[in-house]
Amino acid sequence: MLQDMPTHDLPHEARAAASLDVQAEEPAAEPGHRPPTVPGSHRRPDGPPAPTTNVGVDRIRVIGDGFRFVTAWSLRLIIVAVALWLLWWILEKVWFGVLPILLALIVATVLAPVVALGRRIGLPSSLATVLTLLLSLAVLAGVVAGLVPSIATQSREIFQQAREGVGQVRSWISGPPLNLDDAQVDEYLNSGVSWIQERSSETAGAVASGLGAVGSALVTLALMLVLLFFFLKDGPQFLPWVRRTTGRTVGRHLTEVLSRMWGTLGGFIRTQAIVSAADAVLIGAGLLILQVPLALTLAVLTFLGGFIPIVGAVVAGGIAVLVALVTQGLTSALIVLGLVLLVQQIEGNVLQPMLQGRSMQMHPGIVLLAVAGGSTLFGIIGAFLAVPFAATFVVGLRYLSEQVDLRSGDIGAAELPFVTPEGYVAAAQAEYAATAAREAEQTAMAAAAQGTVASAVPRERPGFVGWLLGRH
Repeated sequence: MLQDMPTHDLPHEARAAASLDVQAEEPAAEPGHRPPTVPGSHRRPDGPPAPTTNVGVDRIRVIGDGFRFVTAWSLRLIIVAVALWLLWWILEKVWFGVLPILLALIVATVLAPVVALGRRIGLPSSLATVLTLLLSLAVLAGVVAGLVPSIATQSREIFQQAREGVGQVRSWISGPPLNLDDAQVDEYLNSGVSWIQERSSETAGAVASGLGAVGSALVTLALMLVLLFFFLKDGPQFLPWVRRTTGRTVGRHLTEVLSRMWGTLGGFIRTQAIVSAADAVLIGAGLLILQVPLALTLAVLTFLGGFIPIVGAVVAGGIAVLVALVTQGLTSALIVLGLVLLVQQIEGNVLQPMLQGRSMQMHPGIVLLAVAGGSTLFGIIGAFLAVPFAATFVVGLRYLSEQVDLRSGDIGAAELPFVTPEGYVAAAQAEYAATAAREAEQTAMAAAAQGTVASAVPRERPGFVGWLLGRH
């Protein structure tokens, strides 16, 4: 009888029939027109089947579920990888147009508070933006105008001291232990000059490409200024436009995550400017005390290099040590090296944990990898943009992690900080969806425990797209 048979190995339809106490017909005594199951067998086998340790769910079903899970996620990862590769290919094609946008966004995070202050005191948006840009350009022009005279006057001194240093090197080469005479030194120098002359065409090509790069940089700068004007002027209207375009559900999520990214990006630029300014003041003061030429120029270079974390400070400090070595000798260079190392220790152990830890909350290893990857792919500009990009990317990942926690019911909306009211509404909706999902799951488990027909009848199998999206 069907109801006397174990139901764990039967198909869903047979289990449903067994739950309704439906009696199956008795099997025929003869196989009828069907051929025997085993070739050469004309009678039924005697005895029960061999015992099995698989008394629960059939193992092949568990294995099949595992393969389906692995296959589904493998296909998803392949699709994501293809999408990222396509995005990278498109980015390479339009990089000349994307770069001014990124630079304008970064500069806008610094100037946006000034424009907002102008709006609060009653200035129109256009006027506040124009005044902010003019003030910024005036400050930049003043810094350049203050550095050019010192560079022009002290560079001659550096060249003269460098020439004297070359003469000292030649005197050292002529003495023990090398004991090279002037003729041999001149021969080596002439060989070097000949090698350079043979590659004059390559040098000309490099100069031409450098001029082309300068032209591209000027075009990028002009386009960045135009975009910066519109970002500062019309920035407050962007998020309302996003909500109108994408709808209330997606618009709430985008409002919250974009606001967080904007705050993180602005916090990174401002805190990095504070840290870089502290480095520039301390190193510049030490160079002035030691009377190293181009002290103010080296201080400004230290400030600019500080916007490329870790790497920029090392390069700027190395240049300062090199200038001190050429102009004042080994003792002064060692003192400058000690000063740079001391300032870097203060920055790394005091300023950065106190300021950048609040704004970015990123491990130094991630920062170093981001700078290395950005500089390898896009050069100096890539090293500059790497950390802001990594910071905003981490913000997006953290927001997705919060949504997963809300959907799984691990946390509630009241336990999370939000920067916009739209973000709190989106979190409350996710929490409500998690509660509804738990209640539905508990209802299904209760129905399965009671052995009802509804729990025994399988649900409709999804199509390929639904299965790929996880509906299985």
